[in-house]
Amino acid sequence: MRKKLVAVLMTACMALSLAACGSSKSTGGSADSGDNKQITVGFSQVGAESDWRTANSKSMKETFSEANGYKLIFDDAQQKQENQISAIRNFIQQEVDYIVLAPVTESGWDTVLKEAKDAKIPVIIVDRMVKVSDDSLYTAWVGSNFELEGKKACAWLDAYLKANKKDSEKINIVDIQGTIGASAQIGRTNGLEAAVKEHSNWNLLAKESGEFTQAKGQEVMESMIKQYGKDIDVVYCENDNEAFGAIDALTTAGYKVGPDGDVIVMSFDSTNAGLTDVTNGKIILDTECNPLHGPRVKEIIDKLQANQTVDKQQYVDEEIFAADDTVKSVTVDGKEYAVTATTKDVISKRAY
Repeated sequence: MRKKLVAVLMTACMALSLAACGSSKSTGGSADSGDNKQITVGFSQVGAESDWRTANSKSMKETFSEANGYKLIFDDAQQKQENQISAIRNFIQQEVDYIVLAPVTESGWDTVLKEAKDAKIPVIIVDRMVKVSDDSLYTAWVGSNFELEGKKACAWLDAYLKANKKDSEKINIVDIQGTIGASAQIGRTNGLEAAVKEHSNWNLLAKESGEFTQAKGQEVMESMIKQYGKDIDVVYCENDNEAFGAIDALTTAGYKVGPDGDVIVMSFDSTNAGLTDVTNGKIILDTECNPLHGPRVKEIIDKLQANQTVDKQQYVDEEIFAADDTVKSVTVDGKEYAVTATTKDVISKRAY
């Protein structure tokens, strides 16, 4: 009798144990539950060519952290499209939930994005755009209106020259372009070239790629100084790092940079380092390009997780920073944009 009672009790305990194990899988707070499933994001980054790019990568890594419920697979393409294509295919093989791509150039993506679409993996493009035959190959794009950035910079230059009574003088400009074929390069170059066409006294002496790097920016500026020398009035750099290199080349060659000097330097990005040069007049204007895309991409993924529709293109708001308050605002395509006179206090509030 005693043995039978023990057997019954053991059977009951086993049943309760199995029931408990089964119930743990359906508990709402379980890491295995659908609501709390870790989301895997594969991110193909262009590289680490600039301060802007470093801030962009940091934003993505901080947003898509394990603490926030994500697994981020980060790949640095080192400025090579073939590396990005390989990374995307690896993401597909790993069956990630989402692919995020910061493309090195606009073209050449149809085949690999079609592979991602066939695998039913949403692709979110950040920063630079892509040109594809079928827009359904990617889900959404987040970034800057690069041509508008160029237009704002040139509208400021026009107003600045007028304020200093130099609008009737011949103005010689050189353009240190970004990586050729990148959206930022295309937009900022187009903005400048359109403005040059509108001003009969503006002369675009030369344009050459500085590849968005300080070293190449310096090299290009040195070459332009040898060719054009004191004829240069304005150096239009398509990012901050190129501007740093250009300033180094100009000062080494004996040129004074700034509003009271031989040449003025304009830039894009508005990183902390760039704005520091704005406060000392080395960069006279820095048009913002906001790199903090992580939270914006997360918003898109949150909506997709909730089966909500998302906007195909999402432009970010950006500011204009000048060395002084000579020009307080500019108007582009009928819209007015404020210009901020940069101070150390302004820089201290920047996130990158």
